[in-house]
Amino acid sequence: MIAILRRALDSDVGYSFRTSPTAIVAAVIALICVVCALFANWIAPHNPFDLATLDLMNARLPPVWQEGGNPEFVLGTDDQGRDILSALMYGARISLAVGLASVVLSVVIGVTFGLLAGFLGGWIDAFLMRLCDVMLSFPPILIALLIAGVGRALFPNAHETLAFGVLIISITLAGWVQYARTVRGSTLVERSKEYVQAARVTGVAPLRIMGRHVLPNVMGPVLVLATIQVATAIITEATLSFLGVGAPPTSPSLGTLIRVGNDYLFSGEWWITIFPGLMLILIALSVNLLGDWLRDALNPRLR
Repeated sequence: MIAILRRALDSDVGYSFRTSPTAIVAAVIALICVVCALFANWIAPHNPFDLATLDLMNARLPPVWQEGGNPEFVLGTDDQGRDILSALMYGARISLAVGLASVVLSVVIGVTFGLLAGFLGGWIDAFLMRLCDVMLSFPPILIALLIAGVGRALFPNAHETLAFGVLIISITLAGWVQYARTVRGSTLVERSKEYVQAARVTGVAPLRIMGRHVLPNVMGPVLVLATIQVATAIITEATLSFLGVGAPPTSPSLGTLIRVGNDYLFSGEWWITIFPGLMLILIALSVNLLGDWLRDALNPRLR
């Protein structure tokens, strides 16, 4: 394990990371957010979703450094008496899970359609690209809002797992187009190269050529795009939750916490919405900075 890590740090990408202070800071911030989210059950001071432990007498307490603050709740509490610091950790876990799952599905769908369109061409290419044009004619947030709203309307009493599934699918449908168009363009270039022609002459099946030869050579731009799209997916999830069609109220994400705090923002309880907003900004900013670094590291012309 140590030898693998050492080789990774000595590679061109590893050297680029070691010499980029921005990438290091962004990676540290992202790592802290991910660790707090993954191990919220052990790190968080309280379980904000355990109704038996909530006390309305602790509702809307200010942060500990303000007058009236309670050392038990460092960042204060919300209108239900939930600890804001603990809610941030649990909420970030939901936002990260939804964002990563939707990006993975978008990559799978987009890369598959892009490979088929670029390698096979013909009516398959025309159909898939017209489908992409139709999807691009709608704002992504509108597609996600429509799918999530319809899912909630059809299954109003659905289990939380189904609600999260609808949320992930809605973000996926709004995000796969960019991967499909990116992979299609790269595949059009790769399919005319000598190694693909040699594979065809030797009788290799088209699906095997796409999966074993073309796919590894078109994944560079996809990895960069996926890194950046994680932040976009998280923000989209927060937007849907803020509008009331995202994560269920019993398991609020960062967007739900911001929506709850927005009702009390002008009455002086600023901490209920400001801290979740700062957490969302830190996650999105760190992921975007890592995506920019990865783009430069994988493209020698930008070094």
